This record gives sequence, structure tokens and C-alpha cells, in this order.
Amino acid sequence: MLVIFFRTLISFCVLLTVMRLMGKRQIGEMQPFEFVITLLIAELACLPLSDVSIPLVYGIIAVLVTFVLHQIISVIEQLGQPFKLVFSGKPSLVINKNGIDVVELKRNNLDVEDLIGALRCEGYYSFEQVAYAIFEANGNLSVMPSNNKTAEPTLPLLIVNCGKLIKNNITMLKLGQEFFKELIKEYKLKNLKEITVLTIDGNGKCYLQIKNKKFTTFNYGKDLEEKW
Repeated sequence: MLVIFFRTLISFCVLLTVMRLMGKRQIGEMQPFEFVITLLIAELACLPLSDVSIPLVYGIIAVLVTFVLHQIISVIEQLGQPFKLVFSGKPSLVINKNGIDVVELKRNNLDVEDLIGALRCEGYYSFEQVAYAIFEANGNLSVMPSNNKTAEPTLPLLIVNCGKLIKNNITMLKLGQEFFKELIKEYKLKNLKEITVLTIDGNGKCYLQIKNKKFTTFNYGKDLEEKW
């Protein structure tokens, strides 16, 4: 029991020292390679604790080697942008002046619903409130608010996501086929698959982005049967 206590104490001190040496960013804003190294360190530190037959020094050496590897990669990143792109990736501009960039979303294995969820976490509930949005290399979402002061503070519901209808929301709003027929006619669309994003908020204000075109907003023009 005493042996396990001292092995755990020594491992804790070594890990705490290594994590402190890696810097504050290692804890709060990890790059992909830093995340991998953190997982590796955790696994290496557990081995001598779970199996007392493994000399403690083996685990300490493995952790220190991993720390040195982290420092080497950090230095290589500073040599130029190409090296940084290899190890950490690059930010993705997912909302620009034209609206949502679906190509960038797909590159990050995301869709519009994922983007909506990330925006809500940042306190933005409507695309009109956002001028630019960037997914940083560490996975955080950075948002530049729009100067549009007329955006309604109601919760928009997603109606069309990359050409696919969100049936639950359509049923809730009781949107009939006539609404979509008028939409196709008004914007001269072949079908709904040409729509990247369509949302409707509680006041009937719509946010529409057609594929490869800048977004637009308009009012539904009729009273919604369901208010929220």
C-alpha cells in the first residue's frame, strides 16, 4: 500500500511539472497534436500505477520523452506556416459576407445544425446576428457580430439544411406545400436541393441562402399557426 502511495505521489508531481512546462494553452486551447500528446501522457502515467511490476522510472522516462517530443514539434511549428499547417491545421471561415460556406463546414465534418449549435453556445441565435464566424484550429468558434440591429431576438428554426427538409420543424410550423412552391417560383429554383439554408424565426422572418449565392432575408408574409 505504501509503495502504491509513493508511486502515485511521484507520478503526480512529474505530470504536474510536465503540464506546467507545456504552458497554459495546453490546458484550455489544445491544438490537435497537443491533444494526442496529452492522451499519450495520461496512458503512459497509468501503466506503472496499475502494474507495480513495471518500474516507475520507465513511466517517468516515457512521459519525459513525450514532453521532449512536444517541445520539438512546438519549435518546428515556429519555423514557418507550412509546418504549423501540418501539425495544427488552419482556421476555417464558415460564415462570410455571403453567408454560410458549406464547403468549409464539410471539410471539418460539420453541417448546418452543428454550426447552429456552436453559435448558440456563443450566444448567437440567428445567422443575421453574425457577420463572420471562424472555426479555429483548436476547435473553438470565433464570431464577429453583425452591425444589423434589426435582427429579431427570437429563436429561428431550421427548415432546409443543404437541400434536405427538416420535417419535425415543418410539421410544428404547419408549413404547407404552397409555401415551398412559392419559394421555388419567387427565386427561380429548380427544386429545394438548391437551398443551402432556410430558417424561420418566431416572427415569420426568414433567412435564405441559395447554393453559391449570397444570403437574403424576407418575411413569411402570413401569420404562423404556431408561435414560440
